[in-house]
Amino acid sequence: MEDYDLERRLSEMLSEMLQEGEMEQSDRTAKEVRQISPKYEIRIQTAHDPIVEETLRYRKIARELDGRYDKYLERSGIIDHRQDKDSKPASGSGGGPQ
Repeated sequence: MEDYDLERRLSEMLSEMLQEGEMEQSDRTAKEVRQISPKYEIRIQTAHDPIVEETLRYRKIARELDGRYDKYLERSGIIDHRQDKDSKPASGSGGGPQ
């Protein structure tokens, strides 16, 4: 019975605390402004494109099933050093030529 009374009193206290004061309009407006996505985005130009570098690393390990990154690499001006499409894909055994 004591647990029920304690829970009820705590619930009433919480309800009173939540209803006591009004939310300040300036805080609410500032919060809404922070949640709006920015109109402009800032881009930083780098010397190396991480997508190109990662794609070339993956292509050293294995052959892609499709050419989804080919156009991206062409636009970046990077010469792709991957294997010819007719050659065998890299074996997963880690050994040399068989």
